[in-house]
Amino acid sequence: MITKTGVHALSALAALAGLPCGAFQGAGELAEQIGAPRNYLGKLLQSLAQAGLLESQKGKGGGFRLARSPETISLYDVIEPIEHVSRWNGCFLGRPRCSDEAPCPVHKRWGKLRDAYLRFLRETTVADLTPRFERRCRARG
Repeated sequence: MITKTGVHALSALAALAGLPCGAFQGAGELAEQIGAPRNYLGKLLQSLAQAGLLESQKGKGGGFRLARSPETISLYDVIEPIEHVSRWNGCFLGRPRCSDEAPCPVHKRWGKLRDAYLRFLRETTVADLTPRFERRCRARG
């Protein structure tokens, strides 16, 4: 259910979660590490920085790092700016009028699945993506 862009974003943030406190990683190195196209990942990381999930620094020793502790960044925080999953409230079949009172054939099943998926995204953090995650930077919020 997650697009390739979403997978790259989650992979990048999981990799950045492993950086030592205060360290930045360049987009090119990160792209190579996670197997993403360099220019594409650079633009994606910039958009995640604009969403407040990453900090960026230009110049030698610069790059990207998490703006917050990985335990406080949910998968929803990462996926929403890219895929706009919060808009998944319409009819699965695209009908203009679909509700509990006048449901389409899959209305109830889709609603349960959608709600479970969104709950998973909200309850799972970037720290959960890294099996051996150790909090390396106590100063980040």
